Amino acid sequence: MTSKGGPDGGDGGHGGHIILRGNDQLWTLLHLKYRKHIMAGNGEAGSGNQKKGADGESIILEVPLGTVAKDSESGDVELEIMEHGQELILLPGGKGGLGNVHFKTSTRQAPRYAQPGIPGQESWKILELKVLADVGLVGKPNAGKSTFLSMVSAAKPKIADYPFTTLKPNLGIVSYRDFKSFTIADIPGIIEGAHVGKGLGHRFLKHIERNASLLLMIPADSDDIMQEYNMLIEELRAFNEELLLKKMLLAITKSDLLDQELKDEILDSLDLDIPVLFISSISSEGIMEIKDKLWAQLNA
Repeated sequence: MTSKGGPDGGDGGHGGHIILRGNDQLWTLLHLKYRKHIMAGNGEAGSGNQKKGADGESIILEVPLGTVAKDSESGDVELEIMEHGQELILLPGGKGGLGNVHFKTSTRQAPRYAQPGIPGQESWKILELKVLADVGLVGKPNAGKSTFLSMVSAAKPKIADYPFTTLKPNLGIVSYRDFKSFTIADIPGIIEGAHVGKGLGHRFLKHIERNASLLLMIPADSDDIMQEYNMLIEELRAFNEELLLKKMLLAITKSDLLDQELKDEILDSLDLDIPVLFISSISSEGIMEIKDKLWAQLNA
């Protein structure tokens, strides 16, 4: 404010934001491992002639798709990066103060005060990356997913004969012909009612959204293979119908228990519009064939 004229104090600049930006060329969060303290720029003070202070510089952190930000104390999910180029504010900068020109009234032509700015936030956040794989394994507990993954990749998931052995997703890199490769995620088994949170519920289905192709797995000793298939499809549909637009394969696991006559009977009992293959992680039956089918789907 000038000593003779009216109020002319400019507004203060806003503080910079901490922003997350999706980048589909990133696959891990390792580049942020050692950046534990990140601070955006401060806004500058306003000056005479109603000149606004410069805003502080924002910090943009590039992250892979599927990155989730959580509050470190409550564990609550605050935001999720889903698309390339998507930008979300992780922590907003402080708000610049108002110059005294805003407080001029008919009775107070030269106010000698202004409104201070609002300080920026300081907080600890946790960044996590959801499983992002080419192929997601879909099946009930004990469908043979972990055994299959351990056979076709170097992944070593815990394997035992009881439900929900796999409580967290396991990711394996599958070697293919001519030094090619693709990734498969073994995700906690689905059970009827998962779409409403039963069992591991949404935790399972959220991971499935991150996969390009789905490999449904049903064991040969299932009481009713067609009924089990319909249950899996219904759980996917109830959670998000768009999941049904993904390319799918059905693998009948533990097929070393079957002779050709039983295989023919199973095929006759199924009314499906997706490929069906018989595989065995014990005898290696159908393993190369299913790799070929998955590769063809992923590169169609």
